Amino acid sequence: MLSVALRTLRVRWTGFVGSFVALALGVALLTVMGLALAATLDAPDRAPERFAAAPLVVRGADTLRVATSIGDRTQPLAEPRALPATAVAELRRLGRVTPDRSFAVRVPGGPGDLVGHPWSVAAFAPYEIVSGRAPRTADEVVGGGSWTRPGRRLRTDQGSVTVVGTVTDRGFEHAVFYTDTRAARLAPRSTQLVVDADVTAVRNAVRDVPGVRVLTGDGRRYADPDPGRDRAALTALNALFGTAGGVTGFVSVFVVASTFAFAVAQRRREFGLLRTAGATPGQLRRTVLAEALLVGVVASAAGCVLGGYGAPVLVRRTVHSGLAPAWFRIPDQARPHEWPSAWPHAWPYCAAFATGLLVALCGALAASWRAGRTGPLAALREADVDNRPMTRSRWAIGTGLLLTSAVLLFLGTPGDLLHRKTYVTRPMLLITAVALLAPVAVRPLTRLLTWAPARLPGAGGLLVREHAAAAVRRTAAVAAPVLVTVALTGSLLGTTATLNAARAAEVRDRTAADFVVTPPGGDGFDAETVRALRAVPGAEVSASAGSAVYVLEDGVALIRSGARAADPAALAATARLPLAAGRTADLDDDSIIVNEEWARHTVGERVRVWLGDGTERTLRIAAVLRTGTGDNGVYVTPANAAGAAVDRVDVALRDGADPAAVAAGLRAALGERGGRVRTADRWITAVSPGTDRTTRLGLLLVLGIALLYTGISLVNTVVMATADRTRELALLRLAGATRGQALRLVGAEALTVVAVGALLGLLVAGLDLAGIAAALRLQSAPAPVRLPWPALGAAVTACALLAVTAAVVPAARTLRRGAPSPG
Repeated sequence: MLSVALRTLRVRWTGFVGSFVALALGVALLTVMGLALAATLDAPDRAPERFAAAPLVVRGADTLRVATSIGDRTQPLAEPRALPATAVAELRRLGRVTPDRSFAVRVPGGPGDLVGHPWSVAAFAPYEIVSGRAPRTADEVVGGGSWTRPGRRLRTDQGSVTVVGTVTDRGFEHAVFYTDTRAARLAPRSTQLVVDADVTAVRNAVRDVPGVRVLTGDGRRYADPDPGRDRAALTALNALFGTAGGVTGFVSVFVVASTFAFAVAQRRREFGLLRTAGATPGQLRRTVLAEALLVGVVASAAGCVLGGYGAPVLVRRTVHSGLAPAWFRIPDQARPHEWPSAWPHAWPYCAAFATGLLVALCGALAASWRAGRTGPLAALREADVDNRPMTRSRWAIGTGLLLTSAVLLFLGTPGDLLHRKTYVTRPMLLITAVALLAPVAVRPLTRLLTWAPARLPGAGGLLVREHAAAAVRRTAAVAAPVLVTVALTGSLLGTTATLNAARAAEVRDRTAADFVVTPPGGDGFDAETVRALRAVPGAEVSASAGSAVYVLEDGVALIRSGARAADPAALAATARLPLAAGRTADLDDDSIIVNEEWARHTVGERVRVWLGDGTERTLRIAAVLRTGTGDNGVYVTPANAAGAAVDRVDVALRDGADPAAVAAGLRAALGERGGRVRTADRWITAVSPGTDRTTRLGLLLVLGIALLYTGISLVNTVVMATADRTRELALLRLAGATRGQALRLVGAEALTVVAVGALLGLLVAGLDLAGIAAALRLQSAPAPVRLPWPALGAAVTACALLAVTAAVVPAARTLRRGAPSPG
C-alpha cells in the first residue's frame, strides 16, 4: 500500500496541497506556542542592583509562613514588617547600620517612576557623583541620570528642592537622593538595613526574630524593588501562551481533521473506480492511511521548521506591545539552525510533530472507513448530491459533545464559568459539537438564506440554493472555518465585554460617594493630607487603604483576599456594600466583613486570619458580601491594616453642601502634594475593567493567531472545493451560461456558505454568552449580554472577501481555458 500511496501522491500531488498546507501551518502554530511556552519556564539570573556593593542586607519579614499537615504554606505579605527596635539596637552594636528607605517623588516634567532614597544608601549601588556635591540640607537633593542638572529648582509633592548634584545613571531606576534626616521624615518606616559587620554575628543577632532574612552575595537581589517581578512576568506569560496554545491547538486540530476528511470525501469517484478494478475495502482504507502518513510526516516536519523561525517573531511582537519584559526571548539553542545542540529545548518540536501526525492519521481514519464503504457504482454517478452526510458515529459524537457542553455551561459551578481559562476554552466543545452536526442544518439554513433570491427572475438564485444544499459535505467543510472564526470572536470578545459590564455595574452600585480622590501615580496619601481632606466644609470623608487578609481553608490552602481598611461609620455613608447578611455598621476592630466565597461565612462566627503584616487574629464575622464577579473583597478597620497607606478617599456631600465648593475645597486641600478629584461617575469610568490594556492585548493575541489560521484555512478549503468543480463549470458553460454568469454563481454560492457558517457561529456565541449571563445572575451580578457586533461584522466581512476571492479566482482560471468537456 505504501508504494501505491507514493505513486498516488506523485501523480495527484495537486489534490494533496490543501491538506499539506493546513497541516504544515497547524504544526507551525503548535511549534510557535510550544517554544514560547518553554521560554517562560526559566527566569533570567539577575545580579543585585541597588545593593551590589553592600556587605549584607537584613530584611524584615516579608513572607507569611503557616504550618499545615502537608508542610508550610507561604504567601507574600501585603505590608512587610520593620525590624524590631531591639534587633536594630543589637545590630548597631555589631557595626555600622544604614536604614534603607524608598518613597515616591512626583516632579512635574520629571520621570513618572521617580523614587526617593536617603543619600547614605547611594554608595551601595554604587552611585557616584558626576557633577556637584552631596545634599546637606533638607531642601537639597542629588538627581540620578540626565533628566536634571545641578542648580535646577524642582517643585515636588513634598515641597520645593534644589538639585545640588547628579550621579551616574545605573539603568534600573530613576532616583533622587535626600539627606538621611529628610528621608526619614518622608518615609519613617524602614523594612531593611545595610549592616557592615560579620555575617555570622549578624545571623546570630536576628535568629530569634521571625521572618527576618540576612541577604548576602546574589541573595541581595531580594532587597531590590519587586524582586519577584521576573517570575511574576513569566507566570503571566505562561498563562497567556498556555491559553493561546490551547486555543490555537484546538483550531489547528479542528481545521486539519476537517480538511483531511473533506479531501478524502472529494475522491469518491476515484475510490469507485478502484473498487471496480477489484480493490477491497481494506486496501482502500490502508491506502488512505498510508497517504495521510506520508503527507503528515512531510507537512509536520515543514511545520516544525516554519514554527522554529516564527516563534522569535511572535516573541518580538509580544515584547514590543508591552506584554513581555524586554529580556524575554526564545533561546538560541531552540532555533532550527541550532538543532544539533537543541535537545534540551526540543520538546516543543517533538510535541508539535507528534500532534500533527496523529491528527492527520485520525482525520484520515474516519474518512477511510467511508472510503472503504464506497461501492463500484459510485464511479458511474454524475450527481453531486450527498444523500447520507451524517454517519452514526458523527451523530453519536456530535450529540455527546453537545450534551456535555450543555451540562458544563448551564449546570457547572457559576464561579468557575467566570474564570479566564474556563471562558476561553469552554466554547471549543460547543464549536466541535455544532461543526459535527452542521450537515443537519446546512440544507434548512441554505434554503432560508436563498428563499428570496431563488424567487427572483432568472435561474441564478435557484442554482445557488440547489448547489449549496445538494453538496452538503462541501458546504459544511467550507463553513467550518467561518464557524470557528465567528464563534471564537463572539464568545471571547462577548464574554469579556459582558464581564466588564457586570464589574462596572458592581462598582457603580457599591459607590454612594459624590467624589473620589486618588493619589497621583497610585501611591498613598500621608496622614497630613487625609486630615486636610477631612477638614473640607460640607464633605463626609471616608479614607480607605488597600491591604490583604489571609485565611487557611481546609487546613492546607493559604488563601489571600484583597482587603480595604476603612472607618465603619464613614464607609456606611459613602458605600453601598452588596450585603448578603449582617450590617456594615457592625464592623469594629474585633470583626471583619467577608464574602460568600469564604469557606466560613456565617455572621457571628469567628474566623482565624492573618492580617496584611502577618499578625494572627481571630475575628468575628460582622457581615457577608455577595460573591458577585469575584471583586467583592474583605473589609476591616484601619486598626487591622497597620502600615497600609490610604489610596482612596470617598467623599459624600453633607446636606445643603454645594458640590462645586466642596470640589474646590478638596483640590485646595491636596495642594502641592498632588492627587485627582473626580466625580463618582468619572472615577467609575476610569477604573472600568475595559481599560486594562494588558488583558485586551493578550486576548487579541490569542484571538488574532487563531483567526489568522482560520482565515488561511478558509482560503485553502475554498480553493480545494472550487478545484473539484471543473466538470460542473463545464456543464454550466455548455448549458449556455456566460463566463460572467458562471463566476457570479460561484461567488454567490461562496457568500451563501459563509452566511451559513456565520449563523452557526452566532448560534455558538449566543449559547455561550447565555451561559455567562446565567452564571452572573446566580452570582448576584446580572448584566446584559454584550455581543461584539463591530468585531463580528469585521470577521464575517473578512471571511466573505476571502471566500469569494478564493472561489472566483480559480474558477476564472478554469474558465479562461475555455469550456472543457464534462466527460
